[in-house]
Amino acid sequence: MGAVAEIERKLSRGRCERETDGVPMLRTSTMTHLVWAPPAWLGRARQVLAGLEERHPARTIFLVPMPGRGREIETDATVHTFELGGGRAALSEVIELRLRGDAARHPASLALPLLISDLPAFCRWRGRPDWNGSAFHELVGVVDRLVVDSSEWSVLPGDYRPLTGAFDRVVTSDIAWRRTLPWRVALASRWPGIGKARRLAVEGPRADALLLAGWLRARLRRPISLARTQADVLRAVRVDGEPVDPAPSPPIFPSDLLSAELDVYARDPIYEAAVRAAAAVR
Repeated sequence: MGAVAEIERKLSRGRCERETDGVPMLRTSTMTHLVWAPPAWLGRARQVLAGLEERHPARTIFLVPMPGRGREIETDATVHTFELGGGRAALSEVIELRLRGDAARHPASLALPLLISDLPAFCRWRGRPDWNGSAFHELVGVVDRLVVDSSEWSVLPGDYRPLTGAFDRVVTSDIAWRRTLPWRVALASRWPGIGKARRLAVEGPRADALLLAGWLRARLRRPISLARTQADVLRAVRVDGEPVDPAPSPPIFPSDLLSAELDVYARDPIYEAAVRAAAAVR
């Protein structure tokens, strides 16, 4: 508990330093936002957080598993100010825990006392989870919602099978699924003709293509073949050779995608069915 006490002292000092005479400072939090970010993902995770700005004022806790043995914990805690207009500003807290050895294998004992009471706790898991690891199972057990991006995983569709095992433990969403939304809207608008579809061709990331095909299979309740051409973003979709134009949408950035997931609290049975259909393909 020494690390927790040190963090609280750092946050207290940060809040005091931010206070300015005549400017109301609101300590505003809508959730606790955990981010499991191995070192290779930490820079990108920080950029996404910066892009959220005042949209989701939260206590954000970066959990950074580091190589090493024993039990070593390095802490950092800062307070950020967001201007709200009218001479008002909001405070948001960012905590970084660099964990080695046993501390990285059992992060829940550190995260749990730092969760803000009576507010939802989200966990954005960067990279591929260690499905059988204690860290994944512990964090899933203490948060209300798990947010992943299956395009960050190297074993697809294989990784969708253990993901389905988490659905009854924690509300789960996938940023790759969110990216397919304009294309799903366009495909759904082709009803009832889409009901006779047999072949789907996708130019885009593997995860996006698998989820689109899984969604069609689950909704139509029959096989749909998938052909995919690699691209960094979802560029084109064809059904039985016919091109599909996605529903109009503004440019979407990684922070926008995460922000949309942080606004959702309920399970998505259509997404879960799409994952199960994608996982069933051998």
